[in-house]
Amino acid sequence: METKRKAMEGAVVPVPKKQKNEVIAYGSEKGAVVKSVSVNIFIVIHLLSPPGPGPALLGLPVHSPQVYSPRCSQLYNIFLAGRMKRGNSTDTGANVLWGESTGYPLLGIVRTSNLEAPIMLLTGHESEVFCVKFSPDGNIVASSGFDRLIFLWTTYGECNNFAVMKGHTGAVLELHFNTDGSNIVTSSTDKTLGLWDVEVGVRIRKFRGHQSFVNSCNVARRGPQLLCSGSDDGTVKLWDSRKKLPIMSFQSTYQVTATSLSDTAEQILSAGIDNDVKVWDLRKNDILYRMRGHTDTVTGMRLSPDGSYLLTTAMDNSVRIWDVRPFAPQERCVKIFQGNQHTFEKNLLRVAWAPDGSKITAGSGDRFVYIWDTTSRHILYKLPGHTGSVNEVDFHPLEPIVASCSSDKKVYLGELEL
Repeated sequence: METKRKAMEGAVVPVPKKQKNEVIAYGSEKGAVVKSVSVNIFIVIHLLSPPGPGPALLGLPVHSPQVYSPRCSQLYNIFLAGRMKRGNSTDTGANVLWGESTGYPLLGIVRTSNLEAPIMLLTGHESEVFCVKFSPDGNIVASSGFDRLIFLWTTYGECNNFAVMKGHTGAVLELHFNTDGSNIVTSSTDKTLGLWDVEVGVRIRKFRGHQSFVNSCNVARRGPQLLCSGSDDGTVKLWDSRKKLPIMSFQSTYQVTATSLSDTAEQILSAGIDNDVKVWDLRKNDILYRMRGHTDTVTGMRLSPDGSYLLTTAMDNSVRIWDVRPFAPQERCVKIFQGNQHTFEKNLLRVAWAPDGSKITAGSGDRFVYIWDTTSRHILYKLPGHTGSVNEVDFHPLEPIVASCSSDKKVYLGELEL
């Protein structure tokens, strides 16, 4: 380990140029390296102990030490670790900063995921990023936006961009993986939908039929290979992924901005600038019922993991959960959440559920990532970092990780504290 740099107690000193992407926390006046931390994370330790090695290193001032990113956004608190044997982790799975000369742990940093670092930045898009999704197995991140490109990234390791898929001639407004993760469906301002092969990295089908921007698309969770879409032409369409033309079309009065298929794929749920959420019966070819409550354009919707509830967000600055089970009471709105903001940009901000349904998230024009507890309706996290509208946030299917994309051209992966 590098020990040439001398530092006073608790200092954070840049490492030599050959390791310029790291900083090292030094734990004694003798300059003994405690731990190197990668990906430009800064550790603020604030020790009270006098210079020199030993248990006194564990003294803390009134303010708890914290970990910050270079943007000065707090990543997570550091807890005090007691005396223990030399090693790499505690029984709780925390990464520990060890005093090299004494074997005493200095501070433990709680890691909750297998990301290479608590926050990973994915750059490459040339303009606004409108959508981001994890693959069903969580190993791939897909993002797209105004630059018309679909980027594929690895979730783990260095989050390498391993494919860029081209084909749309307009901005990509929404994307979804199919249930096995082999394909991606996209909707675009070029009036088409695309079906993409993830392994090969090419478009394998283009769907034509809409007469204006296709604002939304979604895929069936089970059964036939069905897709749905909603457009500024006022139509909601149902597609068979094996055919180029729609197999059903429903005419709405106003532009459609959000769509979803029900859990059984027997209904399409849609919403738009008329503020209402409509449920279309595919067997009757008509509206089954409407859900009213939003007072401005609905911009995003997502079915809950168990298929019983629908999550929506709208330009009225509210997020709502609706009961879409058969024979539910007439008043189907069961919860309302507030906090996220729709700003002058009027982007189509999207929503997502945590895999266990315990948390929800929504995009926000105020540059923060909002995450709520679905039971208490309290905001659990209000995460900074982006410098533009946060257009979509998605939960990892297996780990406490969120992906966010923004008009600032960036995609972030970040782990959540448990």
